[in-house]
Amino acid sequence: MAVCARLCGVGPARGCRRRGAQQKGTAGDSSEPDTDPEEGGGGGGGCGEAAAAEDDDAAEERIEGAALAESSPRGRAPLSLLDLPPELLVQIFGSLPGTDLPNLALVCSAFRRILRTDTIWRRRCKEEYGVCENLRKLEITGVSCRDVYAKRINPRVKSGRFMKILPDYEHMEYRDVYTCLLHRYRHILGLWQPDIGPYGGLLNVVVDGLFIIGWMYLPPHDPHVDDPMRVKPLFRIHLMERKSATVECMYGHKGPHSGHIQIVKKDEFSTKCNQTDHHRMSGGRQEEFRTWLREEWGRTLEDIFHEHMQELILMKFIYTSQYDNCLTYRRIYLPPWSAIDLIKPGLFKGTYGSHGLEIVMLSFHGKKAKGTKITGDPNIPAGQQTVEIDLAHPIQLPDIENLSNFSELSRIVLEVQEQVRREQQQEEEGGLEKEHQPQAQEEEEEQPQPGPSQQEAGRGAEGPATEEGAMAQGSPPASCPFVLPGGIASRNEDYPRTCRACFYGTGLIAGHGFTSPERTPGVFVLFDDDRFGFIWLELQSFSLYSRIKDSFQNADAPSQEAFDEMLKNIQLLTS
Repeated sequence: MAVCARLCGVGPARGCRRRGAQQKGTAGDSSEPDTDPEEGGGGGGGCGEAAAAEDDDAAEERIEGAALAESSPRGRAPLSLLDLPPELLVQIFGSLPGTDLPNLALVCSAFRRILRTDTIWRRRCKEEYGVCENLRKLEITGVSCRDVYAKRINPRVKSGRFMKILPDYEHMEYRDVYTCLLHRYRHILGLWQPDIGPYGGLLNVVVDGLFIIGWMYLPPHDPHVDDPMRVKPLFRIHLMERKSATVECMYGHKGPHSGHIQIVKKDEFSTKCNQTDHHRMSGGRQEEFRTWLREEWGRTLEDIFHEHMQELILMKFIYTSQYDNCLTYRRIYLPPWSAIDLIKPGLFKGTYGSHGLEIVMLSFHGKKAKGTKITGDPNIPAGQQTVEIDLAHPIQLPDIENLSNFSELSRIVLEVQEQVRREQQQEEEGGLEKEHQPQAQEEEEEQPQPGPSQQEAGRGAEGPATEEGAMAQGSPPASCPFVLPGGIASRNEDYPRTCRACFYGTGLIAGHGFTSPERTPGVFVLFDDDRFGFIWLELQSFSLYSRIKDSFQNADAPSQEAFDEMLKNIQLLTS
């Protein structure tokens, strides 16, 4: 603020008046700082209060613009910001972050009047939050944007049914959109995991036009793992009138209704429905279950012949129905990406037998890769690490004739498992020996020892080059034929018939209620950049994973440490 004061030629009240009196063609209060405590005191609380002033906007702005133009003598460079034309100040102020504009409005009354220009706030809405709609053209477009938004929220609703509850854009200003909607709810933008017991979920909160909408991402119907994700709105926030944001629950089939959002703490918020009767259907719980089953599984209960699968489906419906009026969400990040990673990390859809399709996050941690469940089931809940891949132990699959033999594959995997166990044991013993070594011996080992030349060391380093090392360097090995061994169950028979590489890994299995969890050996199969699989030896089953290709904004982890902390926190919630 002090810098702005010097630039515009204002300072302490007395000095400012003296300087204003010396200027030629002064217009009165155009360069005089605002000393009215009622006008200046409320500016720091929010952008809307800081930019508020008298009601006769049009007349004063014309007078102020003329005064500013007269105060800049022709033929000389401007001495302060107030000597610049108002339209140039609008461009300058529009390039500043929106959070800095309230302090700028406190400098003087001239700045405060300029900051009423809606062009400034429109630019901030577009550059900071991606809002591209033009409030002034919504009423003259060929198709009413109100109808477009009604269809976008609920495509099955006839045009105009919900028009009466949509905002009156004609009398709205971008300053109100920025301060009362976008800036106020900026902390809930991004990816979130709802706390729905073992089932979890994936919520993406985005700025969608002149709304903030929470979209729930659902896997495609089992077993079509390559199909795109399904989305449905859970809530939306918009301005019903100036300076008043409205939260609406979108759950149910009766249209938007009153809701509430509370930011509990950093990286956590909760939603509440104030009209849960909108969630109920006239046919009672049976109609609600049939409708949910068609949306969740794409079939009816009569189409599901497996009794155990019917029990799991009914259990999920009963459990998740308890959370239709109040939910808590915790922030999740997309994993950081490094050029040395085997493939690009991210979110994948995977098959999990009778539990259907679930969402898994693949991340890389040095010589390890982890698959963490974002959605889960009663056996392995959301947040748990479903698979772990040991990139230091590639597996050479037998030829295609022997690969179809499950016993041969099992023998190879168990041999690698024993090798990993011995290496871990040696590392533990080596660590204990090093801790008990005498100090003298440690100092002796620290002395430089004659060794091989750099050329020999380079050859030695190149010698044990592994398959994953070559892939990390950007030169993946050629694809080789792949077929599932006999006796391995797979929900999707349309899996790739070639693979790039295979690695030893472990998968997490447990009883119902996450009882007696244990890690069992398996094989991680990399098919291409967007698909991989995992063979569960003990379960004799195969899971196929396909990348979620939707783009997510405000979801990148600020650092590797923040991502690791996030993984730890969501795992502790269900441990």
